[in-house]
Amino acid sequence: MKTRIFFTLLVVLGMTAWGQNDKGFEISKNLEIFANVYKNLHTNYVDDVDPGKTMKVAIDAMLASMDPYTNYFAESDMEDVKMQVLGQYGGIGSLIHQEGDKIYIAEPYEGLPADKAGLKIGDRILAVNGESTEGKNNADVSSAMRGQAGTNVTLRLEREGKEFDVTITRAEIRLPNVSYSGMVDGNVGYIRLDEFTQDAAKNVREAFKRLKRDHPDMKGIILDLRGNGGGLMGEAVDIVNIWVKQNELVVETKGKIASKNLKSRTRMTPEDLNIPVAVLINGQSASASEIVSGSLQDLDRAVIIGERSYGKGLVQNILPMPYNSQMKVTVSKYFIPSGRCIQAIDYKHRDANGRATKVPDSLKTAFKTRNGRTVYDGFGIEPDVEVEHETTSLLSMALYNRFHFFNYAIKFHREHETIPSPHDFVITDEIYQDFIDYLSDKTYDYTTYTENIINDLRKVAEEENYMDNLKQQIDQLEKTYKEAKKEDLMRNRSEVSELLQDAILVHYYYRKGCIESSLRSDPDVKKAVEILSNSEEYRRLLSR
Repeated sequence: MKTRIFFTLLVVLGMTAWGQNDKGFEISKNLEIFANVYKNLHTNYVDDVDPGKTMKVAIDAMLASMDPYTNYFAESDMEDVKMQVLGQYGGIGSLIHQEGDKIYIAEPYEGLPADKAGLKIGDRILAVNGESTEGKNNADVSSAMRGQAGTNVTLRLEREGKEFDVTITRAEIRLPNVSYSGMVDGNVGYIRLDEFTQDAAKNVREAFKRLKRDHPDMKGIILDLRGNGGGLMGEAVDIVNIWVKQNELVVETKGKIASKNLKSRTRMTPEDLNIPVAVLINGQSASASEIVSGSLQDLDRAVIIGERSYGKGLVQNILPMPYNSQMKVTVSKYFIPSGRCIQAIDYKHRDANGRATKVPDSLKTAFKTRNGRTVYDGFGIEPDVEVEHETTSLLSMALYNRFHFFNYAIKFHREHETIPSPHDFVITDEIYQDFIDYLSDKTYDYTTYTENIINDLRKVAEEENYMDNLKQQIDQLEKTYKEAKKEDLMRNRSEVSELLQDAILVHYYYRKGCIESSLRSDPDVKKAVEILSNSEEYRRLLSR
């Protein structure tokens, strides 16, 4: 018996070694083939070949067959890596945008070099360090404006028809990950976290402590993770720890390399184990956002409100590479306390067109939260309370894409030195009518679904030879529709006013003002306040 087991073991070990040797041979063979292709291309191709550019294209194409999170960064891309991991970069601290072939300052960040130098929303960038922006795109100009902290950059700007130069000393720009915290509806706290960059947990904890100190009667706390694409896993674990006891399992990672298989537990004393918590998520809440919302859901420590999250259950590490380059590689999947992995896309299997497929419903597995509630893997975090949102109208999208909100707000700011506080400012009848007048000679074409149906009806009637009988009715229908379409600005006034309000507020109160104002009518926030203010409903949602 022992002899048989020993023989079997030798066969298995032999097969394993053979498999490893076979894979090693395949790797060596293909590397040799690749090197020869590259050499022959460089030697024989009719035009000069840029070695760095050609190799970058080859690497990017290879990594594209994996998943969208596995990337190679050349030395010149290090600022992008710092931005992703640390939320910081060397620059002047301003968003820019492209309108046609022109580049504009879109939003100087409060208190950063661009803001201190007096740059304003709507300033057109004509040149960076003497090099014209003509023919350049947004990325080109952004790259030229970034650079090592302490160095200068000179911008040639145009404002209200006048050109002038501004020299700005670049700084290490670190964007605040907590973009706003405050109270809503009197006794419910609110914290908005935009990214899980370095110190995110520290900043959320401090914001929560400050709200508790200043508002001792606070009934609940809202953590807003909508639009938050994630970041550092450790920050996610420490944020959960604010409301969960020490040594609680938050997330486990499992990958090919044993050292990447880790269990991350809460490690600090929590701030509050009893206060009701609501977490807001949507379709752009991903990765670390899903670790926080998913683990708090699995531990029955928070009510999750909004829309289903993105479904990213993969973990990346950044690995050093030769010549100061780096590589971000997916090294594992993560699993939250119930044992589920919420990865929604299967990048290993692809359809006939090469597209990665979603995990089918038939492969989704049910898991249980601590209180016995049923949750599922494979498709993101499903909220405990789903809130329906109105679809953005085609009119609003057309106005936004044509920069009419942006440009009207510049005009409004020139004409109004001050406005009421973000909490009190509203788009009055007078302001809205002025906006309509502003649009009177502007283009913002959009084709509605009704318009498409009328056009399709006309085509079908012609194809089936009914046009002689129906032309008069179709023409009348089209005329009636066009008259009704003229009223779209009034029909969609509420939505258009909200977008216009944001565009104006950022001129006076920066991004914080826009957030504070939006909380007044935010359906997710309203639902969260309703639930957190009703202890019986809160307990019911978290019970089995």
